[in-house]
Amino acid sequence: MSQIGKEIVDFKVQSFHNGEFKTVEKSDVLGKWSVFFFYPADFTFVCPTELEDLANKYDEFQAAGCEVYAVSCDTHFVHKAWHDASATIKKIKYPMLADPTAVLARGFDVMIEEVGLSERGTFVVNPEGKIVAYEVVSGNIGRNADELFRRLQALQFVAAHGDQVCPAKWQPGKETLKPSLDLVGAI
Repeated sequence: MSQIGKEIVDFKVQSFHNGEFKTVEKSDVLGKWSVFFFYPADFTFVCPTELEDLANKYDEFQAAGCEVYAVSCDTHFVHKAWHDASATIKKIKYPMLADPTAVLARGFDVMIEEVGLSERGTFVVNPEGKIVAYEVVSGNIGRNADELFRRLQALQFVAAHGDQVCPAKWQPGKETLKPSLDLVGAI
C-alpha cells in the first residue's frame, strides 16, 4: 500500500543531537519540511557512508527549510557511543532519533520484525505532516543525498506552484511542465 499522503504517526522519542539528549515529538516536525532517514543500525558498514553523505549536505537541507532526522532502532545512548567512537559520525549535526520500541519504524512501515531493525527507508514529509515522497532500498545499497535534496527541491516547487510538474532530472531554475487541466488528476 502506498505511503503517499499518509499522515505520520504520533510519536515522542529520545534523540542525540549536538552532544545532548533531547526529546523529539510529532509537534516538532509539523510546520516545516522534514526528512526521516531510516537506517538499520549504528556501528555498521553502509550506514556511516550514507549518514556522512547526508551530513555533508545538511546545511543545504537547512537552508531549504528542511530538518533531517536519522532514525534507527538503537537507543540514544548507542547513538552517543557511536558518535564518540567514530570520526565520520562526529560530522553529523542533525538529530539522530532513537527508536528502540520501533514506533517510528512500524509507523513508517519499514520495520523488519524478525531481526528488530528497520529497512533503509527515506521519507520526505511536508509541513502538514504528510508523506509526499519515499523510497525503501535493500540493506546493502547506500542512498544519495544529492538526489534526495533534488527531490526535496522538486517537491517544494510543486507545493508552491500546484499547476506545474517537474520532469525527470529537474533542477531549480530549469523548465517545468504545465499539463492541461484535464490531465492534472491523472498524473
